[in-house]
Amino acid sequence: MALLPILRYPDPRLHTQAKPVEAVDAGVRRLVADMAETMYAAPGIGLAATQVNVHRRVLVLDVSEDKTRLMAFINPEIVWRAGECVGEEGCLSVPGIYETVQRSERVKVRALNPAGEPFEIEADGLLAVCLQHEIDHLDGKVFVEYLSRLKLARIKARLAKQARITA
Repeated sequence: MALLPILRYPDPRLHTQAKPVEAVDAGVRRLVADMAETMYAAPGIGLAATQVNVHRRVLVLDVSEDKTRLMAFINPEIVWRAGECVGEEGCLSVPGIYETVQRSERVKVRALNPAGEPFEIEADGLLAVCLQHEIDHLDGKVFVEYLSRLKLARIKARLAKQARITA
């Protein structure tokens, strides 16, 4: 397994639409393993392939307290949404930034697992938010883009300052 570099917002590659995985093979399973290692090391609770500059529809997440329930979704799609919730989100591609975002309260997602088998999951709470957040990445959208233009401009300025300090 390998740690993968995570793209930082506003890198334009984060806006790339991920392409569907044609066949779940050893390469895809390796990507899942590398993404999981990267997510845990970051540390984070979710990671989309787009964030590691691989533009295929793959995401991993683990919202468990003890980090023992890794979930992988290949070609995920939200098949229904219900309700609304508002909560604070952060992102490995937007380090140090936490903002309030409105999401669906419950979702049903259809995907393939690393064995290539189809499955569906109904989720609420943190899992539902995480799924929506990571699927947004696969669609080329970053959570801060749900915010007002003023907040987004402030975030970009803050990130630019952080980049200058660490450079």
